[in-house]
Amino acid sequence: MWPRPQALPPAPAGDTVHALPGNDIALPPMADASPSAKPVEAETALPGFLPAEAHATIAMIRRGGPFPHRQDGSVFGNREGRLPRKPRGWYREYTVDTPGVEHRGARRIVTGGDPPGEWYYSDDHYDSFRRFDVAGGLQ
Repeated sequence: MWPRPQALPPAPAGDTVHALPGNDIALPPMADASPSAKPVEAETALPGFLPAEAHATIAMIRRGGPFPHRQDGSVFGNREGRLPRKPRGWYREYTVDTPGVEHRGARRIVTGGDPPGEWYYSDDHYDSFRRFDVAGGLQ
C-alpha cells in the first residue's frame, strides 16, 4: 500500500477533461494558491458535482482501504488517452457506489500519483472526467 504522508500538495481544481482531436487534453485552471486564499476543511472543499457516495470513496482512499471491490486500487490504463499521459501505474481506479445498482456501476474516481496528487471523477465509465482537489493530508 502507499506510504501515508501528512499532506498532499495542492492540485488543480475542476473542469471537465475530454479527449480532443489529436489526443490533446484540455486541462482545468489552477486552483487559487495566493497567500490570501482561505484554507477550507477537506469535507467542504469537495466540489458539488461529486455525489455523496464519492465522499465515502475518497475517505477510503485517504485511509488506504479496505475497499469493497477487488478492482479498487488497481492500475487504470488510460488507454483512451482522456487523461494526461503518464507512465503506466501512475493512475489508480476506485468505484463510487451507485444506489440501487447491484454491480459496480459506471461511477469512478481515478487518482494520479503515489500518494495521490491528482483526482478525477467519471460518472460515465471513463468517457469523460472532471478533475478536483482533495484538501488536507491523508488521514
